[in-house]
Amino acid sequence: MADLQVDASINGLTKGVGETAERADEVGFDCLWNPETEHDSFAPLPVVADRTEDIEFGTRIATAFTRSPMVLAQQAWDLQAYSDGRFILGLGTQVRAHNERRFSVDFEWESPGPRLREVIESLRHIWEAFQENRESLDYEGEFYDFSLLTDTFNPGPIDDPDIPIYTAAVNEYNIRMAGEICDGIALHSFNTPSYTREVVAPKLQQGADRAGRSVDEVSVSASPFVVTGRDEEERERQRQEVRQRVAFYASTPTYKDVMAHHGWVDTGRELHELSKEGKWQEMAGLVTDEMMDAFAVEAHPDELADALVETYGDLADRVSLALDLEDPELAEQVLDGF
Repeated sequence: MADLQVDASINGLTKGVGETAERADEVGFDCLWNPETEHDSFAPLPVVADRTEDIEFGTRIATAFTRSPMVLAQQAWDLQAYSDGRFILGLGTQVRAHNERRFSVDFEWESPGPRLREVIESLRHIWEAFQENRESLDYEGEFYDFSLLTDTFNPGPIDDPDIPIYTAAVNEYNIRMAGEICDGIALHSFNTPSYTREVVAPKLQQGADRAGRSVDEVSVSASPFVVTGRDEEERERQRQEVRQRVAFYASTPTYKDVMAHHGWVDTGRELHELSKEGKWQEMAGLVTDEMMDAFAVEAHPDELADALVETYGDLADRVSLALDLEDPELAEQVLDGF
């Protein structure tokens, strides 16, 4: 429990991202993550690397199928070299609709898990070729083939070639795969301690057993919804924001397993129907206090550390908090508890 690492998140290449990264480093966060939502996951990271000294940083997560593994390999390699080994590559599949209709990714969706496995395998193959200054590649899979690498396009060896790969995992295949071949698993915010303990942990162990390695080699990164604030007004504002986000994810069939685990299948179906009608405000009203207790960790800033350790201390190695880094006093108050 004492080793629980505490991470924070940024949101794209916005003005002031350098100052935000500096504050996170100075306050004492262990890692700074950038998601891929309305902004590119990689864009701000050179700024983060340039403006910080100790903090790790990474993508949580970058979409795996919208970029060639060669492009991912080059981006990660450059960031790792530039930051003296502080980069973590977090990858995820994203859901089918976004791949097909937002990114126009052109492939059959029947095997996203095996395809993600090949992305990870080919990344490590390419990095090994970079490090050894090979003049060719020989990765051949079902979905990806790499056979050409000339001196002109090989960046060559770096001091810290072992780049950690974390994968987002919700379904059983991806959880087992994380245990088998990944350095870490990035748990979705739409997750509960019960689901982690009873579903994620056993599947992760199965994957590690299959690979003949210890499950302790896989870092578990949790990102629970957090409700905190110095007064009731701040906490109530966060409470409503979290309630809205829980409603959104609960309405998505991709996350139905989490709802089913808690016996909330009917609520999930009702939320899905409301989402199709665009009734977002009504949806939040279906999120009960019981659901909020399951999905969110709520505490005063001085007590948040204890609450997080109590909730995730035996389940996770690191916890990512969506704290407002524009309010460094609040962030420091939370971290002081650790």
